[in-house]
Amino acid sequence: MTSAQRPAPKFPLPLERIAGSGTRSGAPGLAARGVLRPQAPMQQAAADAARRVVPSGLGLDSIEVRRRMVQRLQAKGLHDAAVIAALLAVPRDRFVDTALVNQAYEDTSLPIGHGQTISKPSIVARMLELLMQGAATRRSGSLGRVLEVGTGCGYQVAVLAQLARDVISIERVRALHDKARAHLLALREMRVRLVYGDGRIGHAPGAPYQSIIAAAGGDAVPQAWLDQLASGGRLVAPVATQGGRQQLVVVDRDEQGWQRSVHDAVHFVPLKVGLD
Repeated sequence: MTSAQRPAPKFPLPLERIAGSGTRSGAPGLAARGVLRPQAPMQQAAADAARRVVPSGLGLDSIEVRRRMVQRLQAKGLHDAAVIAALLAVPRDRFVDTALVNQAYEDTSLPIGHGQTISKPSIVARMLELLMQGAATRRSGSLGRVLEVGTGCGYQVAVLAQLARDVISIERVRALHDKARAHLLALREMRVRLVYGDGRIGHAPGAPYQSIIAAAGGDAVPQAWLDQLASGGRLVAPVATQGGRQQLVVVDRDEQGWQRSVHDAVHFVPLKVGLD
């Protein structure tokens, strides 16, 4: 069956629980390369939220507000046309708490509860741009089937859905899984399947994936993710260095195995085992 023939998933979004939390050891941690340690993500999000700066311009639901956010990202180096269009298509204010909605279009991380944050738009854009540069994407123009580890509030899932054939997103915190489902139902997003489970073991029933992206960082890329990555596919994830810092790691899979490259310094919440 082709992607055009595949029926769109129906709501409510499926709720699945994945048993088991074990995983084989993955790639070793990367050596620190003299990068200054960023502020812890929850501290940074709290500091950003405390500023309470109201964006100028039209209402928060206006395309003009999103366009201004994207223009600021372009000034910082974003150039992928598909990523730009995807960011313009998704209203970020629908995914943040009411008390913080005035900061929805600033380039800040914001707390979403349960010790988690919604990533800065610039980080989302950078990771998606790296993902779009993968070999499979260059051939098809699409991210194909995507696995996202760490659904959070659902914002990045909604953006991914603009770039992919379909997206499977897994979240270990039940309250966040439910929150993301409510957000995506409100937007009538039909290309997403949400899974409640342990992200460290991925989601084997949906494999192989042309693209994998993670919103939490561990000491190494879990072997389960590498095994579920399709040949010609690309993975983007934060990985801790030996000094405790994090950097974005890109993994490309080909006939010879997995090829890794190291990119920007970042700071994501820790990748945890099990369910909450």
